[in-house]
Amino acid sequence: MKHLKNFLLILICTFSFSKTLAQKETALRDKVQIFYYGWYGNLQTDGSLKHWNHEIIPHWNNPKWNNLGHYKGGDDIGANFYPALGNYSSNDKRIIEKHMQMMKDSGVGVVVISWLGKDSFTDKSVMQYLDIAQRFNLKIAFHIEPFYKTVTELRDQLSYLVTTYSQHPAFYKKDGKPVYYVYDSYKIAPEEWSKLLSENGEKTVRNTKLDALYIGLWVEKNDSAFFDKSGFDGFYTYFASEGFVFGSTTSNWKDMAQYAKDHHLIFIPCVGPGYSDTRIRPWNEANFKSRDNGKYYEKMFDAAIKVNPEFIGITSFNEWHEGTQIEPAIPKKIDNFIYEDYGKDPWMYIKETKRLTDKFLKGR
Repeated sequence: MKHLKNFLLILICTFSFSKTLAQKETALRDKVQIFYYGWYGNLQTDGSLKHWNHEIIPHWNNPKWNNLGHYKGGDDIGANFYPALGNYSSNDKRIIEKHMQMMKDSGVGVVVISWLGKDSFTDKSVMQYLDIAQRFNLKIAFHIEPFYKTVTELRDQLSYLVTTYSQHPAFYKKDGKPVYYVYDSYKIAPEEWSKLLSENGEKTVRNTKLDALYIGLWVEKNDSAFFDKSGFDGFYTYFASEGFVFGSTTSNWKDMAQYAKDHHLIFIPCVGPGYSDTRIRPWNEANFKSRDNGKYYEKMFDAAIKVNPEFIGITSFNEWHEGTQIEPAIPKKIDNFIYEDYGKDPWMYIKETKRLTDKFLKGR
């Protein structure tokens, strides 16, 4: 009997130790957060194509690029790469499971899903994402797209989001607070943001159920003035094209990290494997960034690691239109167009992300 008790005690201790190690590993992986797009639809699941048949976007002031139509979908999609999973639906449970497995394999901990509000296509499967993420020991955070016109409208939307999803165990929280990435935050004046994000603002979320860590987008050099006044808890750079704007220029990250430290803000540099969007923006060749067989990704990741951030963002898992995805892509040719690909291994960037995330987290 004594031997049995000792054996059971050893089993309990081993289980507890393993659980502690797993929790520590999960907390580490949460420091790597990847942007994810749930806006794709197909005929079988959704009744119509969404995003695979993307329009060719007009230039902002050159009419040469106006009225060029959109892609048909199927073999001819609005992307420079072609997904191994074809024209999938973001509402297909089997696809979500495959994606979560890929992201787990890539070493990330938090999936930051693009969200366009409570009545949007991107909201349809949020609960599925949460449920499936939980099975893979992943967390879900939200990338708030600029679908709202005022901070009052955003506050109402956030109330829905919190009421509907925040009690789910896979809903990501840092120190008990949700983390919201706010895309194109500069489109609303910092004085307006202050009404929402400062403690004394007339519409403040602070010390309410809507309190969270709000992360704004740093684009231009003088955006420090925006973050001085707006009340955001931190900032991220998002763009995967090195040199596209001040924020996505890695040589500026040291100064941005210092600004964040001096102002007690969170700095999240974002890295990507390359940038290629000329199928939907044929006028944007200047921002093309070759993947260089993984070397571009490694350089950008190393630049982020060098400033020792608490978090790194990855742009992206599946933003196919801008060619920033790490999701597996396959070689393909249609008519006179040849899609880009990753070479011999469609899974190259899943594996490379795991190697680079391990490098970032080593010794932490």
